[in-house]
Amino acid sequence: MGRNDKCEEGREPLPSLVLVGLMGVGKSTIGRRLAARLGLPFVDADDEIERAAGMSIQEIFDTYGEAPFRDGERRVIARLIDGTPKVIATGGGAFVNDETRALILERATAIWLDANIDILVERVSRRDGRPLLKGKNAREVLMQLARDRAPFYSQAPIRVMSSDTPHDATIDKILKAIGR
Repeated sequence: MGRNDKCEEGREPLPSLVLVGLMGVGKSTIGRRLAARLGLPFVDADDEIERAAGMSIQEIFDTYGEAPFRDGERRVIARLIDGTPKVIATGGGAFVNDETRALILERATAIWLDANIDILVERVSRRDGRPLLKGKNAREVLMQLARDRAPFYSQAPIRVMSSDTPHDATIDKILKAIGR
C-alpha cells in the first residue's frame, strides 16, 4: 500500500494534483518539489509526450503543427490521470483545450500557478525549445497568452501566485490551499 493510500489523521487521500499555467511559471520545478513534500510521484506531461512520440515538443510542432500536438497531449494527460495520486505538470496550453480541461477538472485537482509577466519573461529567457516563442518577442507573446488563457486557467479551483521568492514559498501556498 502506498503512502497516500492511507488516510493520515482522518484526511482523505489526495486526488492527482495537476499544475496549469503559462510557460515559465514553474510547473515542472515546483511540481517536482511539491510531489516530494507530499510523498507522491511527479510526472511532467511534456516529457511523457516526447517519450510517446519519440520526438521533442519542438519537432512535433514543426512536423505536425499545434492541433495534432494538443490531441496527443490530451491522450497522454488522460493516461496520466489514472486514479493513482500524483503531481502532474502540464504544458502551458493543455488547460485551454476543452476536452483536456474537462478531464482534469473531473478527475483531479487543478492548480493554476500564476506569476507576473516580468517574472515569466526572465524565466523563459533561461531556456530554449519553447515552440510558441520561437523567433518572437517573449514579452509580447506572454502578454497575449496571459490575456487569451486567463479565462481558461481561472476555471481551476485553486490559484497560487508564484513570485521571485524561493520555490518553497510557493509550495507552502499550495499545501495551505489543499489543506495539507
